[in-house]
Amino acid sequence: MAEQETKGPGAAAGAPPLPTLEEMQHWTWVMGRAQQMMLEHVAKAAGEAKPPQPDALARQLPWMSMFPDPAKLAEQQVELWTEGLAIWQRALGLETPRTGIEEKADKDRRFSAPQWRENPLFDMIRQTYLLVSERLLGSVDALDGVDPKQREKLKFLTRSFVDAMSPSNFALTNPLVLERAMETKGESLLKGLEHMLADLSKGQLTHTDPNAFEVGRNIAVTPGKVVKRTPLYELIQYSPTTDLVHETPLVIFPPWINRFYILDLNPKKSFIQWAVNQGLTVFMVSWKSADATMKDVVLDDYVLGGQRDAIDTIRDLLGVGHVHAIGYCVAGTTLACTLAWMAAKGEAEKVASATFFTAQVDFSEAGDLNLLVADETLEMIDRISAEKGFLDGRYMAATFNLLRGRDLIWNYVTSNYLMGDDYPPFDLLHWNGDTTNLPATWHTAYLKDFYKGNKLVTPGGISVGNVPIDLRKVETPTYVQAGREDHIAPAHSVWKITHHFAGPLKFVLAGSGHIAGVVNPPEAQKYQYWTNHSKVATLDEFVAGATEHKGSWWPDWIEWIGARSEKKVPAKGARIPGKGKLKALEDAPGSYVRAK
Repeated sequence: MAEQETKGPGAAAGAPPLPTLEEMQHWTWVMGRAQQMMLEHVAKAAGEAKPPQPDALARQLPWMSMFPDPAKLAEQQVELWTEGLAIWQRALGLETPRTGIEEKADKDRRFSAPQWRENPLFDMIRQTYLLVSERLLGSVDALDGVDPKQREKLKFLTRSFVDAMSPSNFALTNPLVLERAMETKGESLLKGLEHMLADLSKGQLTHTDPNAFEVGRNIAVTPGKVVKRTPLYELIQYSPTTDLVHETPLVIFPPWINRFYILDLNPKKSFIQWAVNQGLTVFMVSWKSADATMKDVVLDDYVLGGQRDAIDTIRDLLGVGHVHAIGYCVAGTTLACTLAWMAAKGEAEKVASATFFTAQVDFSEAGDLNLLVADETLEMIDRISAEKGFLDGRYMAATFNLLRGRDLIWNYVTSNYLMGDDYPPFDLLHWNGDTTNLPATWHTAYLKDFYKGNKLVTPGGISVGNVPIDLRKVETPTYVQAGREDHIAPAHSVWKITHHFAGPLKFVLAGSGHIAGVVNPPEAQKYQYWTNHSKVATLDEFVAGATEHKGSWWPDWIEWIGARSEKKVPAKGARIPGKGKLKALEDAPGSYVRAK
């Protein structure tokens, strides 16, 4: 009768009952005792009192000689055994001092819920996982005779594996998932399965409520007009909000690998709206998501048919001699090419100033993305994009998610699939999932010539319109912003632009990363930024002598722009979208940003 009561309504006849707490404690003791016996065996073989000393352990285990410092590795193994034994002892209910692993487990948000600590079994699981993970990652550093780039690749792959194998990612080893399943009588698992099947159908992980945002309705809503459309881009002119505007307009080149509205998420976060409110006449280039007609698009098209064409269009529309230009991420890389091309052709005066948001020109230390441009990866990209003539944007989205797999993949596997949570409305994640396709020929060339070949920093290594590109010829006043925690364009990589341009340059290091470090409106009063007016050679020297400023760097930038654009003119005539020689084609944000 008692056995029948332990069975749930769906239990099969004869199914074994769940183990009692006493039984789990017994098996925990068995495993702990086994580990202790192995430790004592090694100590005995080494002729030492337990625990064994690292140097003796290194002598007894010849395979450790493959590592550059066998004694150091042995020390790590002793620590592994010692901390592992402490974990088993705590699972048995024995009093032991808190270890570093236990403290790390409490701080790790994957395991911070009280359910992980309160149940001895799950507490043991989380600590053992972190302990083994730490040693796996440490063993990569201990390998001897490995090329530094190969070592970084091994670390990336090991970290990706470790993140994937977290017990929080599996239903049976996550107490929160089990608790939710019991509370909902399995409905949470069905809902999670529904989420997973929907994602499999569309070929992309969902991060946010897909119906919460709509471009032009509650996202990308700064008023303006599309005043030009080409096969490559739409040019959006935004409506002024001040009676007087700076005579020199601003054109923004966003990355063609993303939608431009990262700079126009909503009125409170919009850099575009903020810049308009500062009295700038703002233009935005909205790149077309690639289709089969763009299979032969190359660097020349983005530089000459894109950036230079937009600059000349704005100059002619407003009757001005020059513009301020911003290049974000990869569009900053091509902006550097555009500036060098203009310098070579005697057109440098067309750009009064250039601002670079987290942009790289020297890819020698470009971070984890460099690990994804191996020959086999490039061959795979060629294969999957050859038939259509473009690379499906979902592949690029998956690549960027992989760089932060713990946050952008496994976090959502747990919440969406295992917990069955409702999707939260989050504008940034909506943008992150709104992918753009990439021209196949150009995308492969970009990876080969810039990331893999690092040709841009070699004078003449890259040519545009048969003009050799030499960054040393760029004398345009430049403002460079980098993100301290940027994992896509690392700050030390962005810094290298200071070594290649010849003109006056201001470097600003912003708090946070590739997105939040850029999209940080002053009203939010978040993060900080650093400036250093001394001439220094390295980013470390810059940081050592830098002054920290609380909040957004945007006011610093507009002050810098204002010093180069002091004259103001009435906001009328061609300064009103559609009232000049270029008539309005449609309201902002246009058609290209909506095209899939």
